[in-house]
Amino acid sequence: MQEQDQVGVRAVARYIPQSPYKVRRVANVIRGMDVDEALARLRLMPQRAAKPIAKVVESAVANAENNYGFSRHDLYIHRIFVDEGPRRLWRRFEARGRWKPIVRRSCHITVELRERQ
Repeated sequence: MQEQDQVGVRAVARYIPQSPYKVRRVANVIRGMDVDEALARLRLMPQRAAKPIAKVVESAVANAENNYGFSRHDLYIHRIFVDEGPRRLWRRFEARGRWKPIVRRSCHITVELRERQ
């Protein structure tokens, strides 16, 4: 099969309460890896973003095995990207009747797996 004819299996996690910049640092590490190797590396990472990314990768693997009949050992992470979700604005009150905004960011994680040839 050619590259554009292959089927990609996707999984999406939305509204993860973390900054997309911090989650992208972890996502860039596992891009292009085999699924088992990526999950093993995510288990050992100290970053907080490793846990939701591992959950999305495991969900994509389950989708591939149950819906398409792919073997877990042939799958690799073809694409993984982190989009910005909605922001919540809180405020911290300061002196002289002023307030400073606190931005609580969120993100959406998308993982696409493909089968190695």
